[in-house]
Amino acid sequence: MLFRFIHVISILLIFLTASAFVSAQAPVKQEPVKQAPAKKVEKKADPKPTPGISAKEAAKNPTAEMIAETTIFVYGLGGGRLVLDQIRKTAMEKGRTNVLNDEGRMEQAAYQKWTSRGESLKKQRIRLDQEFPSARYSLIYNDDKTFGIFNETVFTPRDDAARAFQNQIIYGLDFLLRYKENESQLVLAGKEKIAGVEFHLLDVTDKQGRKARFFVSAKTYRVMMLEYTDEGKKYTRKYYDYNNAQGTLVPFRTVLYQGDKMIEETSIGTVTFGQKIDDAMYSAN
Repeated sequence: MLFRFIHVISILLIFLTASAFVSAQAPVKQEPVKQAPAKKVEKKADPKPTPGISAKEAAKNPTAEMIAETTIFVYGLGGGRLVLDQIRKTAMEKGRTNVLNDEGRMEQAAYQKWTSRGESLKKQRIRLDQEFPSARYSLIYNDDKTFGIFNETVFTPRDDAARAFQNQIIYGLDFLLRYKENESQLVLAGKEKIAGVEFHLLDVTDKQGRKARFFVSAKTYRVMMLEYTDEGKKYTRKYYDYNNAQGTLVPFRTVLYQGDKMIEETSIGTVTFGQKIDDAMYSAN
């Protein structure tokens, strides 16, 4: 869509230039002037055109920033960063999740999540309430810190639980969609075809040195998968069931793998953007 837009703008500029040229050639009344005898002038060769990049060439060989900005444009359903910032100031989400427990079995839980958008991912505020068959508790991320609440008592989560929660926040779609706000670096690592689908491989690295590789569809510019490494272990997060949610694009199903083993699956039931969220939701009190 972005390149079609550039192409249309180019045609419009050509049309306006041509119109100006025609106007300049309109007949003007003037006194006849005696013409001097024509001199024979040696015809020179036409100058070579200045080399440049056409829209077609740009589409074939996009830069990392072009891919990132097109992806942001797509996730805002044509409105890009401006629409995402306006609509997603807050988010309220409900659904179900399956998590691999300490016994090696998948355990299902209902969850609710509240998010208040910050200037960057570091300044996001997130509360996740999970209700498992055996326990119900909350994890809260506020001011770049993580803590839990159980039976109205504040606790410090286990390192692995806190890290998994933080990785949900860090290594997600916003790691790419908000790369400018996070002051992250982009590198285009080439293309790869998987199951007949061609992907742009886009590496994003934030100021803390955390890195994720995004697999962006070369056709739709949707993120279908991302990879990252944490504590020497490789993780892959895959995105499915994209739908329009209040004028933005949202994957309603997400699956996380550690190596080849599925360790988490989340399905969104409902998501609402723009509702007022009480600041006390993110408080230890």
